[in-house]
Amino acid sequence: MFSKIVIANRGEIALRILRACRELGVKVVAVHSEADRDLKHVRLADESVCIGPAASADSYLNIPAIISAAEVTDAEAIHPGYGFLSENADFAEKVKKSGFVFIGPNAETIRIMGDKISAKKAMIAAGVPCVPGDNTPLSDNDDENFKLARHIGYPVIIKAAGGGGGRGMRTVHTEAALINAIAMTKAEAGSAFGNPTVYMEKFLEDPRHIEFQVMADSHGNAIHLGERDCSMQRRHQKVVEEAPAPFITEAQRKFIGERCAQACVDIGYLGAGTFEFLYERGEFYFIEMNTRVQVEHPVTEMVTGFDIVKEQLRIACGEPLSITQDQVKITGHAIECRLNAEDPKTFMPCPGTIDQFHMPGGPGIRCETHIYNGYKVPPYYDSMIGKLIAHGETRDGAIARMNTALSELIIDGIKTNIPLQQDIMNDTGFAAGGQNIHYLEKKLGIH
Repeated sequence: MFSKIVIANRGEIALRILRACRELGVKVVAVHSEADRDLKHVRLADESVCIGPAASADSYLNIPAIISAAEVTDAEAIHPGYGFLSENADFAEKVKKSGFVFIGPNAETIRIMGDKISAKKAMIAAGVPCVPGDNTPLSDNDDENFKLARHIGYPVIIKAAGGGGGRGMRTVHTEAALINAIAMTKAEAGSAFGNPTVYMEKFLEDPRHIEFQVMADSHGNAIHLGERDCSMQRRHQKVVEEAPAPFITEAQRKFIGERCAQACVDIGYLGAGTFEFLYERGEFYFIEMNTRVQVEHPVTEMVTGFDIVKEQLRIACGEPLSITQDQVKITGHAIECRLNAEDPKTFMPCPGTIDQFHMPGGPGIRCETHIYNGYKVPPYYDSMIGKLIAHGETRDGAIARMNTALSELIIDGIKTNIPLQQDIMNDTGFAAGGQNIHYLEKKLGIH
């Protein structure tokens, strides 16, 4: 096991990684921006290094500064968490070239899976079902694009090959709108991702968003830890996640999960990853792979009893997976509510000082957050300030526990989305389960 690692992230995920390191006897170096000196994990770390001003581009995205921090503290490895540089192949490559271990897959794998066209090709080769469409970049030939759209069948969706976070996508319902949609998506993709490449797929009108958690080691072993349902979304951003997914059978879980695990072996994947699917009318369609730990990993941990972050560290050290597929057992149901510092109606970010914070408790409740009384939520980063997770013997039991926990949770001084989460937990449609990705926006009146 490593003796010391750098956590190249902030907030709740940085604290989560620190806790895993503590259990494994690994010392922690916390890198932070000037605005984040008072973060919880910075206070708890063995060492801390300021890597730049508040702006992410000058700190958490500053590759030379992060690697320098590892050098001056004699760290052995760097954990990227999620977001920031976690799926940046150049970062993974530079970490390795500098003599450190990148706690995640190798740069080549990140590049393949980070480009949705090459990822789709790899999945088709591995036998993973994909969304109907063409897995080649769209040309500038209008006639060819019209022909392809007619072959796929309207509606179609134009997607940026290097896109993410809900950006770089346009739905096209008619032939008259196709060429303009392609041009606009190319321009947006070039500006947002530095890659103007786009491709075309069938647009599924009422899908659910279901993803499979995988783990793979350097010895040719890979397993899946079941699926999560992440269909409660707003503007393509997940709001509530749960595991297992309602109405997915054991046979479906086995069929898709085994293909995801085999795909990991085929592409030489290493560490934790997530295969994301659209699910409609009993069929799964691969859309992308996240080559990092996910925000929603705790719901999988709650139903499997498996520590994903500690396993990431073990795998990065060269150890084989600590369990086999036969040992993976799913028990009960878990739900996660993302907690954001934002207005629950307008969704505008609400930075400021936490005057009072009370964490809920009781059986089956887990709260992942870096906030505390007096903590100042900065305006420079994502508005998520924590996650509340509830586990129960049944889905209804998990919802009831989440309702109780949300009623106990106190975050005063700033606005949060707690009222929205309470509204979702008491919604009859959510209680019924199996709603599609448009359900929450329709409920909120977002079009």
